[in-house]
Amino acid sequence: MLDQLKSWLREIAEVGLLIIAAAIVLEIIFGSAVPFLGVGILDNVVALTAQLGAEGLVGIITIGLVVWLYMRR
Repeated sequence: MLDQLKSWLREIAEVGLLIIAAAIVLEIIFGSAVPFLGVGILDNVVALTAQLGAEGLVGIITIGLVVWLYMRR
C-alpha cells in the first residue's frame, strides 16, 4: 500500500513539474500576461532563486538537496 502511495506521489510531482515547465515556456513566449495562467510563474521562480541565492551556502545546499531528492527516484 505504501509503495502504491509513493508511486502516486511521484507521478503527481512529475506532472506538477511538467506543468510548471510548460507555464514557464508559455510566459517566455507570450510574456507575463498569459490569460489562461492567471499567475506569474516566472516571477515566482525568479524570486525563489534570488532568495536562495541571497542565503549563500544554505541556498546552494538546499538546491543540491532538492535536485538529489528528485534524481534519486
